[in-house]
Amino acid sequence: MRLLLVEDDPMIGKAVQQGLTRAGFSVDWVTDGRAAELSIANDVYQAVILDLGLPRQDGLSVLSAARARHNPVPVLIATARDAVADRVGGLNAGADDYLIKPYDLEELIARVRALIRRHAGGATSLLECGDLRVDPIARTAELDGQPLELSAREFSLLEMLMQRPGAVLSREALEDSVYGWSSEVGSNAIEVHLHHLRKKLGADRIKNVRGVGYCVVEL
Repeated sequence: MRLLLVEDDPMIGKAVQQGLTRAGFSVDWVTDGRAAELSIANDVYQAVILDLGLPRQDGLSVLSAARARHNPVPVLIATARDAVADRVGGLNAGADDYLIKPYDLEELIARVRALIRRHAGGATSLLECGDLRVDPIARTAELDGQPLELSAREFSLLEMLMQRPGAVLSREALEDSVYGWSSEVGSNAIEVHLHHLRKKLGADRIKNVRGVGYCVVEL
């Protein structure tokens, strides 16, 4: 799952990005409101973590602009503004949750997962293709009822493919989903992860459509 972190404090931003990455998310981090507005407009994120006191454009303005464009991406405001009026204003502007700094990283991760789960429309958002099952929230995968041991990159790649079984996704689309902007991506990184996935799922589970991309299929 790909997240956008909007945080102008370099120490907080780095720590949160690293923590979310360890939790299995792909995280893009921007440090001002204008960059946040442009990034949200790309419509590629499963959730946004938004500070309010930002350079160039205030976080509430960023949020209001996104909602005015009918962008439904879940937004968690994470800010030091703790007055009741600030919380009410943030929620009324379209935020889905509000967390006051300083916060515990594990709570932030839990709230982000809850936002994504609610946005998916239920307590779970299982992805299934035949006897292959992926739970994006619990970060688990099963094949024929047996748990799969996947690396974080392998899981993110499989999750992306499982969102639309049978649909062919380009290598570039898979890279965008699995890696954040700040990651150094080798020219054959996706192919390496796919090779490892095929070893665990079976060689025929992931198809390569030459010159187009990859898809997961039911066997």
